[in-house]
Amino acid sequence: MSALHPLVTPRSTPQPVRSLQRWTHNLWSLRIDRPDGFRFQPGHYTKLGLPAGDEHAVWRPYSIVSAPDDPLLEFLIVLIPGGAFSERLADIGPGQNVMLESAVFGFFLEPQLAAGDTLWMLATGTGLGPYVSLLRTPGALDRYRRVVLVHSVRLAAELAYRDELESYVAASGGRLRYLPVVTREPGASPISGRLPQLIADGTLQQQADATLDPASSRVMVCGNPGFTTDMRSLLNGRGFQPCRRGMSGTMLFEKYW
Repeated sequence: MSALHPLVTPRSTPQPVRSLQRWTHNLWSLRIDRPDGFRFQPGHYTKLGLPAGDEHAVWRPYSIVSAPDDPLLEFLIVLIPGGAFSERLADIGPGQNVMLESAVFGFFLEPQLAAGDTLWMLATGTGLGPYVSLLRTPGALDRYRRVVLVHSVRLAAELAYRDELESYVAASGGRLRYLPVVTREPGASPISGRLPQLIADGTLQQQADATLDPASSRVMVCGNPGFTTDMRSLLNGRGFQPCRRGMSGTMLFEKYW
């Protein structure tokens, strides 16, 4: 979802960057001002734009990491070498503006899921963002007895928000389990491997001490297209049902990638 569009549209406004958290050289958390009247739910995404010539901008979609009552908007961004947006973002700093699309998009919203006992939140890379928003939102996950957050990355340094997530675990009274999975750095996490395979052989369920079945489990999946395709096939095979407009389901996928 990338294109050149007019720099300023009736639905976009310039917003100053307030802070940058550099997790690695190419993985950043960006915080910008939140305009009056900008409303969203955890799981929504919007678009950010940067100038590309005098009258145009390059735009990219990003999930919102903030809680809905946060005065700033936060985004978890990976910079792609040679990318049209990334090349421009690499030089930005606090006080400089980015364009913000005033609308929000998407249906990756937890309330679409049918009631269940255990919520699995599965992410690769920057797919973690919507789950951080949910965990930052008081009461957002109260209808589940247990919540399992799984974040798969290549290197341990890419485990963004790890300290924050571990603080939620400590305060949860055993309700929240956080499982980091590092795939290209041996020994950096208790388990390693592709998430679909770790689920297929039961490793992930054993580490979480939780079942993954459609009778009691609900699953959210956000990450790269290969991961989501494999997870859809695996969950379909186990009897999970997708959420559809006007109908609750047992699995929910982010589709903006």
